Amino acid sequence: MTSGVCPGPITIRLASSADAETIAAIYNEGIAERIATFETEPRTAAEIATLLASKQDRYPTVVVERDGRIVGWAGASAYRSRPAYAGVAEHSVYVARAARGTGVGREALDALCRVYAERGFWKLVSRIFTENKASLVLHERCGFRVVGVYRRHGQLEGRWRDCVIVEKLL
Repeated sequence: MTSGVCPGPITIRLASSADAETIAAIYNEGIAERIATFETEPRTAAEIATLLASKQDRYPTVVVERDGRIVGWAGASAYRSRPAYAGVAEHSVYVARAARGTGVGREALDALCRVYAERGFWKLVSRIFTENKASLVLHERCGFRVVGVYRRHGQLEGRWRDCVIVEKLL
């Protein structure tokens, strides 16, 4: 935190539809920066609320609050539809710009791992842009390992992007 003020205590909980506006705002920061997702259009609170509802209890989203405000979140979805992959989820983690570097990402990702392990998942996976060094470091600190790199995995604004594949056995 650049202000020199110690961050307040945090609370971690499962997200509800009432959190959709703040989750969307944090996600939209990541979309705008073009370093964390192939998404290019901002998400509305209504879209996020629908997404949260569609995931129900099987794929919950975790939010991290500091001083009563959501400053980060982590969520996941099905990896593949085949029954053999029922215990594998593909995840994302986003931290509000103003809260980056304060441990929020680690709290969110560690909590997501605990919540998904409790639900019987055996693995979390993700793809991270090769230039997203902060996310790569975060995942390493949370016990994820690099599996490989997808070259030319997708285009973002006409530019090919490579993605590092990470996994964690729960």
